[in-house]
Amino acid sequence: MSERPIRVLVAKPGLDGHDRGAKVIAQALRDAGMEVIYTGLRQTPEQIVEAALQEDVQVVGLSILSGAHMHLFPAVVEGLRAQGADDILVVGGGIIPDEDIPLLKEAGIAEIFGPGTPTTEIIRFIREEVAKRFPKGRENDDKD
Repeated sequence: MSERPIRVLVAKPGLDGHDRGAKVIAQALRDAGMEVIYTGLRQTPEQIVEAALQEDVQVVGLSILSGAHMHLFPAVVEGLRAQGADDILVVGGGIIPDEDIPLLKEAGIAEIFGPGTPTTEIIRFIREEVAKRFPKGRENDDKD
């Protein structure tokens, strides 16, 4: 039985009107063999959480340019926790000031990738973290 590919939800929370970067990342993840679900623009944290649960993803990738990351990113993490899905890896990217990164990590964002981050670095991080969080695959729903 072959291993199921990593499933990633790529989402654009808030009022951003540009999604070129998110689409580039989504394509790179697909090219690396991951299954990618792209939510499109202007998603609420609640919509992102619902999509993550419905799609049974292991990773949520959030992309933002609007500056609302300090509210929207933690809201997604809290929504996942409230649904018992705190094992889902949440990463972020976009225009995020360096001084905000430690606060976002404290809020549960595993990593922040800024403009110019090589896609190979993002892919490596996701693969390594998913292997740690889901050692038997996504079907391992046992909570320790």
